[in-house]
Amino acid sequence: MYREVGIYLNPGGGAFQEAVSSEIYVDKTELIQYTNRVLKTLQKYICVSRPRRFGKSTAANMLVAYYGRGEDSRGLFKGLKIEKEPSFDQHLNQYNVIFLNMQDFLSRTHNVDKMKALLEKRLLRDLLRAYPDVDYLDQTDLIGVLEDIYAECRIPFIFVIDEWDCIFRENKDNAA
Repeated sequence: MYREVGIYLNPGGGAFQEAVSSEIYVDKTELIQYTNRVLKTLQKYICVSRPRRFGKSTAANMLVAYYGRGEDSRGLFKGLKIEKEPSFDQHLNQYNVIFLNMQDFLSRTHNVDKMKALLEKRLLRDLLRAYPDVDYLDQTDLIGVLEDIYAECRIPFIFVIDEWDCIFRENKDNAA
């Protein structure tokens, strides 16, 4: 059932494990309960917007650990609020999760167009390694590869994008 852990595709729960193991961890797994409720509805696109240093990255890592097929993360959620919810087992480790930290890409390129190209290249590499048997029409077309994988495997993708606002912070003087 579990796919090989990649860098961006199903990266596993290591980052969330660090948070849960910390002395100052605050259980915010009710976000998973809400997310489970809106999956496969028109409300499925969720933006968690909070001021800096309010736990958005921890929440993103929590969602990656919970939904991703990379590994069995049941133990990470032992004793947390979500474990008691009826939807816990239904969605645990059932999706292909793509986790993107936009700051990582932008800091390597310092240019939005180059950032996009690097993101596509790196994500395509993960996808093609994880799904070598899927017949791809064009291995350079990220959207096409995602569609081909879904058409073949019927496992939905969940995208978790952290630091998405760095593009605006870093380019605040660029009106274009």
